[in-house]
Amino acid sequence: MPIKDPSVVKSRDKSSVFRKVNNWLHLWLGLISGIIVFIVCITGCIWVFNEEITALLEPEANIKYQNKPVLSPAQLSSIGTRLFPGQVASYAYYRQDRAIELTLQNPAERGRRAGGTLLKINPYTGEVISTTVRKKGDVDFFRFIINGHRFLWLPYEAGRLIVNYGTLVFVVILITGLIWWYPQKWTKSTREKSFKIKWGASFKRLNLDLHNVLGFYSLLFLLAIALTGVVWGIEWFSKGLYWATSGGDKLAEFERFESDSLQANRHYTPTQAMDIAWKKVMTRHPGSTGFFYSFPDSSRKKASIDITVYPDKTQLYSRQGYSFDQHTLKEFNRKDVYSISYENASFGGKLRKMNYDIHVGSILGFPGKVLAFLASLIGASLPVTGFLVWYGRKFKKKAKRGEHKKGTSVQKAEQGLAMNPS
Repeated sequence: MPIKDPSVVKSRDKSSVFRKVNNWLHLWLGLISGIIVFIVCITGCIWVFNEEITALLEPEANIKYQNKPVLSPAQLSSIGTRLFPGQVASYAYYRQDRAIELTLQNPAERGRRAGGTLLKINPYTGEVISTTVRKKGDVDFFRFIINGHRFLWLPYEAGRLIVNYGTLVFVVILITGLIWWYPQKWTKSTREKSFKIKWGASFKRLNLDLHNVLGFYSLLFLLAIALTGVVWGIEWFSKGLYWATSGGDKLAEFERFESDSLQANRHYTPTQAMDIAWKKVMTRHPGSTGFFYSFPDSSRKKASIDITVYPDKTQLYSRQGYSFDQHTLKEFNRKDVYSISYENASFGGKLRKMNYDIHVGSILGFPGKVLAFLASLIGASLPVTGFLVWYGRKFKKKAKRGEHKKGTSVQKAEQGLAMNPS
């Protein structure tokens, strides 16, 4: 009889323990976070094509590009206040081939979530294409979807915490799933089970294949989507990743600059200041395909003018932000990664600027968005197929035990009757 090498036996025992712990983590973390992962993934795959779907549903807001200047902030503000005298211009957003979205609000209730009137305006002629009145708290379909994606429609702070750490748990689930998926021995049989779906098999086998095989093929995409999501949600992870990818640099946070309120009304009106600042930025980016800016709030003398330009209409990583004093038009020295051009950013800065594009797949153009959609759809299916695998194994064993006990008791009763026929 051959003598087993103790070191080999010990190594196998350690491997067995590691796999048991890994599988236990995968199972229970998956069961605990399943509903979170499902909601985040299913809303994510819907959000990926929000711009394309909106363009299809609102064809009147699709404006063919013309090689001439678009309306200035002063012109937009004039259109808004003429139609709604009691409101003031708050925000304007424009991406090439679409109408400008101008938000008007009551002067005393300005803010991103304060409601107001949304005008969609032809960027060349000033024609108002549509008008939508929003009350405070109103959401459209895609705002509803992104709210579920970001905080599960719960109170914001609690929901964000659950989503952020639920996504981090999902990263662990993906890694433990890969370890569980990896066969201890590669044979023809294990290769077929690992890489192929047996479509003609029983429901149980098909469900297991959908979980294992689709999970493997979507793994890298889901890891990229999940990790870029965690970048926004968890500060220590965000700063740590930037530190690691930038060679030890500290992540500069976005700073809210204050205008010199002592200079109010000495140089420019708020509308004049907005127009001049915008033209300065457009001069630096003559080929820009879009912008987002907030109009100076006359009631907040210390508020700055913030302008973001989008050189590329399909991707956001090339965007660049500027801030100005609303009274003197002095340009503030911003140091956050979004104030630096993509070309001049460090590797860590470029990676951070690409975070959204990686998250939704647009970093690879339209094909990348399709891949992100499919990966997210598979991600939403994994908790469902995983639960069915667990449920089938757990309750089938219970059913078998019950049948075994029932059979044993019947056998005993029959034996008793045989011994005591009376």
